Amino acid sequence: MIKGRIVGTGSTTPKRILTNKDLESIVDTTDEWITRRTGIKERRISSGGQSENTSDLATKASLRALEMADISPQTLDMIVVGTITPDRQFPSVACFVQKTLGASKAVALDVSAGCSGFLYALSIADNAIATGTCQNALVIGAERLSAITNWEDRSTCVLIGDGAGAVVLTPSTAHDGILSTHLQSDGSFWELLYSSDGISKIPEILNTIEGKPFYMIMDGNRLFKKAVSCLVGIALAALEHHNLSSADVTLMVPHQANLRIIKAVAEKLSIPMDKVYTNIQKYGNTSSATIPIALDEANREGLLKAGDYVLLVTFGAGLTWGASIIKWSF
Repeated sequence: MIKGRIVGTGSTTPKRILTNKDLESIVDTTDEWITRRTGIKERRISSGGQSENTSDLATKASLRALEMADISPQTLDMIVVGTITPDRQFPSVACFVQKTLGASKAVALDVSAGCSGFLYALSIADNAIATGTCQNALVIGAERLSAITNWEDRSTCVLIGDGAGAVVLTPSTAHDGILSTHLQSDGSFWELLYSSDGISKIPEILNTIEGKPFYMIMDGNRLFKKAVSCLVGIALAALEHHNLSSADVTLMVPHQANLRIIKAVAEKLSIPMDKVYTNIQKYGNTSSATIPIALDEANREGLLKAGDYVLLVTFGAGLTWGASIIKWSF
């Protein structure tokens, strides 16, 4: 049975750092409150004129993943980008990445699934490899959430950050790679996290942000409870699909939305926090980019080796959620 396996990872974040202390000058909040409620200490924010559009970040992350995989862009058959903050309504971020990389033979498309975008994109590329229609695939999660943030809403503006992560997939016939990806959605809960038309007022300290004509609205308390329930359920389903238990997981790489959510999910799954990778303290919530950024950092820090079972879990607007079981292959 053919399946996709990850052979390269890469990530990037903007240069600009926005700390909790900085946010104290923008909205009525404190470093202590943000840290206690979210686990976030700082985040990266894109600036205009710094080549930090979504497609720029996606391309930089992709080049690092391709370099690790030792694969030329010209050999790519597919580029799939998970994002809700494309440079333009159309064409897709994936097409801009394709152009910059010179990946002329690759089919390119974007996936909109909120913070679950990377796992949805991963599933598409993995299925293409499994059916034999694709040999080399580039899967990206890239966002500029700062462009769709209401900087007067202290419940959401303290959470977000910008960045991109990418992985390269190639075929495997061994018992490794992406063993399965499980995806779900429920549109009846759309009002827990959605976009509303309008342009947010950009604070002076962030006047280089290029905003978009909509911003996010979130029902945080209800979303928290729903996220924990969905993440635990989909993670258990993915593990049971392969007759695995939580004890078999070498590393869980969750969507970095809120440290309290991550801890609650880990506790319910009986996975100790030393087997959970978190970097939310540095980057905040970068939506579809959180998992590939975290996966790349864990990989480059030497936390993964061939044969390890990696559990990816995500939850986002839609509502959408998913889990993937990977048997690490390099």
